[in-house]
Formats: sequence, structure tokens, C-alpha cells
Amino acid sequence: MRGIWRGLVLAGVLVAVATPALAQDGGEEIVVTAFRKLASDDDDKKVLELVTTPAAVQTLRRTADFAVQQVVIVSDTTDEDDARAEVLAMTRKAIDLSAGAGTLLATGELLVEPLTAGNYKELLFDDDDDDFNGELVKFLVKVPLAPGIDAKAALAKIDKFIKSVPAVGRAEMKPYSELSLSVVNPEQYRGAIIDLVAKDTAATSARFGTGYGVEVTGLDRPVQWKRAGLTEVQLFLPSASTVRPRN
Repeated sequence: MRGIWRGLVLAGVLVAVATPALAQDGGEEIVVTAFRKLASDDDDKKVLELVTTPAAVQTLRRTADFAVQQVVIVSDTTDEDDARAEVLAMTRKAIDLSAGAGTLLATGELLVEPLTAGNYKELLFDDDDDDFNGELVKFLVKVPLAPGIDAKAALAKIDKFIKSVPAVGRAEMKPYSELSLSVVNPEQYRGAIIDLVAKDTAATSARFGTGYGVEVTGLDRPVQWKRAGLTEVQLFLPSASTVRPRN
């Protein structure tokens, strides 16, 4: 990191460092956007056009690590205990079939954690969802965004997996949200983002001549993110720059 700071100074960038902010833990997986519930008439689950607003000027744009869709398993069996037993049994079947379908199961709204045979019984039942009548749980189905896997292919793989899970009693599994994205350990891209900031601010400094430099603040803040396309994200630091005389 010391080499990065020296490079910034040599390039005419005057770095102002505030008290360090807390960074993300090393291996955390972050959901990029909040889950938006599927429209009631969206039966064929088409990929919707995205309208995004720009992030910072110096952003690292890359393909997300996973396409993620929230799903629900619900049972309307009259007896509550029986309904919950059916939901959990179908959830376990989903876990057992997931690897063979090329999907992963997880829980979480922002931080994503694996859903496994060891923790699925800890899922919280939701009795207050007006779209469903009965006992239900929600969790995530993920598809790695490997080369050749676009949003349409990811949705198709998730849909095929959902249909492959056998029903248990009156329990059924359904898609709940539109497709979202997740990124593993956004902080690993900090150095690459700082390189972009350094290149941009060095060019700015050069335009004003040798008597000026660019002061940059915010480089100590946690890496932030936003969605940039159907499978792409923007990673950036909330930095700001000011042109100042060197003396």
C-alpha cells in the first residue's frame, strides 16, 4: 500500500487520509441490489430492462460473481406443524439436488451465507406474506456467472432447478424475486480502484501545470458497489478530488 501512496504523490496527487473506516471482512459475499418481488403478471419471468444511475467517476466495471434469485417454499396444509414439516422436507430435497443442477443455495438479504443440510432448519417461517396462504420460508438460488452464462441462461438454470425439486405434500417451490447479483469480497478490488483514481487524477493534475496537484479524500472508505447491467456491477470508492496549489 505504501507504494501506491508514493505513486499518487509522484503523479501530482495530494492524498488526504482521514481516520480509517471499517472494511468488509475478507470472504463476505454481498448482494449488489435489494431483491425486488416479481410482478404478479410476470409469469414467464422475462429479464427486465435496467435503468441505472452512475456511481463515482473512477469505477471498476466487471461481471458479478453470481446471479441470485430469491425463491419461496410454501405449504397451505391446514395443520401448521404439518405444513412446516412439509416445507422443511422440500427444502432439504432442494439442498440435496442443488449441486447436481449447477446451482448453490444461500440465505441473506445483504450478506450471503450458504444454506446447507446443517442449518436449513434455522430458516425463519414467514406468516405475513400477503401473496401466499400458508407456512413458508424464503432463500436464495445462485448460479455462478462463468463465461457464456448471461442473465437469460442463469434464469433458465434456476427455473429448471425449481421445477426439478419434488413436491412434499402440499408444499411447492416458486420464484419470488427478480434476478439480482452478488460479489464476493468487494474489498479485494480496492487496489485496482485506487489505480483508476490515480490515473484519472494524475491526468487532471497535468492539465493545470506543475504548480498544482489534486487532493484526494475518501480512499480509506470501504469499497462500494452498484449494479451496472444485467450481469455487471460497478465497484468504486466514495472519493472526492480538489485541485490545489502545491505550496
